[in-house]
Parts: sequence; structure tokens; C-alpha cells
Amino acid sequence: MLRRKFVACLAGVAAWPLAVHAQQPNKLRRIGVLELIDDPMIRSVILPELAQRGFVDGRNLIVDVRIGKSDEMPKLARELVAANPEVIIAASDWALHAALDASKLIPIVASPMGADPVVAGVAVSWARPGGNVTGVSLIATELEAKRLDLLRKAVPGIRRVATLSTHREVVERGTATIRAGSVKAGIELAEFWVDEPQEYSAAFAAMRSARVDALLIMPTPEMYRDVEQVSALALESRLPTICGFSEEKGCLISYGPNFTELRQQTAEQVAKILQGANASELPFQGPTRFEFAINLKTAHRLGLTLPPDLLLSADKVIE
Repeated sequence: MLRRKFVACLAGVAAWPLAVHAQQPNKLRRIGVLELIDDPMIRSVILPELAQRGFVDGRNLIVDVRIGKSDEMPKLARELVAANPEVIIAASDWALHAALDASKLIPIVASPMGADPVVAGVAVSWARPGGNVTGVSLIATELEAKRLDLLRKAVPGIRRVATLSTHREVVERGTATIRAGSVKAGIELAEFWVDEPQEYSAAFAAMRSARVDALLIMPTPEMYRDVEQVSALALESRLPTICGFSEEKGCLISYGPNFTELRQQTAEQVAKILQGANASELPFQGPTRFEFAINLKTAHRLGLTLPPDLLLSADKVIE
């Protein structure tokens, strides 16, 4: 478990934008962040976006970040709640549910969650969540069937596709969509699960033994963190890959939301809450665009020639 605390002071606070200046410009604000991995976008996107809205880390804002494994989330969430933040940013479903169990009063912003918030029971509706949770949702299971279809179009002869993911105890519950899609496409799925990065090599050895034709890298936080390592192992095993992130990072294909946009949405909602908005009335948001990228360097190393129409439909082609 890693704990970081950014401590701010009030000395020399500059004038903030008018909307914030009118609301206690010298008040020291506190937010909490709960996450499974050390997400650099907290520093590179969320904090700068908050600064533009007058909430500046190191001046009038304390950002208390707690990072740990899924089984550490409840303890870390209780620690955050005890620090009495005005808002908690929960980066993943695991963090969200732990934070919600720890407090039904402190506003929580999902950043993002993979499930539909209504189906997950954390909101009454997308438009009016009704409780203390709002944020960003990916509805990730709906995207996996699309990724499987793109992989099949890129490599038409595939018959057996591996999936690689962490958090089996949670992710497996939401795989009905991709399983149904694989049956419809005449593709057999071979599911592989890991808990730690040191298990990747054994997982790929098992994939080779299972004679899979391609790999779908599931978009969990740990897979996002380790996607370059996993992509390199897939290349060694001669496996075409598709990953669920807009950044391709070595995958043959990537298809997913723009994570910078999602973090900007998070910052906007956090700022609104700090300015007095009620989380129960802030609508949940979702991706407005999905980015489809093809890495021709990876294709060439695999000896693949991709269909021209697929290349034309990509938002980005890496050569």
C-alpha cells in the first residue's frame, strides 16, 4: 500500500476565477483519491483541470491519495473518510464500492467505473443519481464484443481467442456479452486470469499450450498499467492483440475511450461539488468518442497484412 499526501498552504494564494473567488477564496479544500494503481493522469490531467477552476494543489487544495490492492480498498477508504474530504475520487469499481461502503454522505466521483451505475446499484438513474455517487461510466462489457469483432476483422482466420484479465472474482461476472459475441462469431474463448505481474509469463506459456490465435487484453487498471509489458510478451508468442485503451502501447489494435477526456469530466464534476453542487443531482457521464488505432509496426513484426477497409476506418494508423 502506497500513501501520498499533497499538503497545501494558504500563504500567497492568488486571486481565483470570479465564481470561486466569491465562495470563500481563502478556504482550504480537501479531496481524497482512492485507486488501484498510481494513475499519472491524476497529476497530468485532473489537478491541472481543477487548477483552472480555482482549486490549486499546493495553494488552497489538499489532495490525499491512497493506492492499494483490491483487498486493501475497504481499509484505505475508511482512512480517507476519517480525513473528512469534501469529495472522494474513486478510480475503478473496486475503489467506488469501498468508498461507498465507508460513507453514504461524502460525495464520491467514479473516475471511471466499468459497470452501468444503475445496474451496479449506485445510482437511481444516469440523469439524477439520487445518492452520494456520480462520475463517469464506461459500461465496459458492451465494448468487449466490439473489440472481439475488430480483432476478427483484422485476422479473419482466428478461431480461438484468449482473454487476459485481473480480478476474476469481479470481471468474470460481466463476461456474458463477450461470451455471447464469441459464440455468434464462431470463436472459442480461452480465459486466462492473473493476480500479479510475475504471473504473466506463465499465462502466456499456457496460451501457447492452448494454441490460441489471438489475445484480447481486458481493460482493468492493472492491464492499463502493464499493457506495454503484456503486448511485448504477446509479440514474443506471435499473438495479435487488441487492447481496451485509446493508447495502443504495442497492441496490434486498440479501441477504447479517450482517457484524457474521462479525467477532464472527473475534474469538472469534482469542481462543481466543491462549488456547492449536490452529487445526487449531477448526471453520470460517459465517453463521447471512442478511438480506434492500428499499429502497423506490430502488424509487420507479426507478418500480418491487414484489410484495407479496416485501415481506412481507423482513427490512427501507427507506421
